Amino acid sequence: TVSSETSSIATSNLIGIIPGSDPVLKNEYVVYVAHVDHFGIGVPVKGDSIYNGAHDNASGTSIALEIARTYKRLKEPTKRSIIIAIVTGEESGLLGSDFFASNPTIPQQSMVANFSMDMPFFFHPVLDIVPYGAQHSSLSKPLGEAAKYLNLGIGPDPFPEQVVFIRSDHYSFIKKGIPSLFIKSGFKTVESDKIDRSVSDVAWRRTTYHTPQDDMSQDFDFNGAATHVKVNFLTGYQVANDPQRPTWNKGDFFGGKFGPKVTIEKR
Repeated sequence: TVSSETSSIATSNLIGIIPGSDPVLKNEYVVYVAHVDHFGIGVPVKGDSIYNGAHDNASGTSIALEIARTYKRLKEPTKRSIIIAIVTGEESGLLGSDFFASNPTIPQQSMVANFSMDMPFFFHPVLDIVPYGAQHSSLSKPLGEAAKYLNLGIGPDPFPEQVVFIRSDHYSFIKKGIPSLFIKSGFKTVESDKIDRSVSDVAWRRTTYHTPQDDMSQDFDFNGAATHVKVNFLTGYQVANDPQRPTWNKGDFFGGKFGPKVTIEKR
């Protein structure tokens, strides 16, 4: 037999807007999202019961805040407005992002693109990225330009069976028809790095992910974290200044299921 105990708590999203400069396009928004919640105090593991969530997802929240700082430092604001959404309840089922995407503080159709920062991986220099979602929409073009500028390789999905593209806050926006990107680090390393990162990064998921040991004692590479700030900022910056809003690729599954519906008039 199984018994369960449930309780209700009140929690909040934090939404910030950086206004755009174009008289028309400022009414459209590029949305960056990161979740601020983790598990709090739970079952002890190795004598520790505090689930810190340093990588999942204090790292993503910090990246979102640095992206906001970068936009605020621009001498001229982007044409479109920028939303920085720090959301709750991701670990409980994308609850915070789903609530915001379903009940936004601006018209839902005015959100043109979403970028999600969640556990991006920077335990080593970031030399290549895996941009989940790039193959689904026109966001692949500004992403490619940003990666080229930063001299970053772009790798394929190493775990297609895990369906990562529907497993974090960006999926809440995808379900509303908004093209999205979820950028993670790849496994390329510098010559001096003798560790096979395809092994160590996967091992982290087995040994540290969702445990109290995800804390600040880990060997983070903060230059790698800065690379995630740069690639997400530069990609979104292009989108925020492009007169054309992003579109789903023709025939794409997600675009067909969630994107704008085309009505064919019979004659």
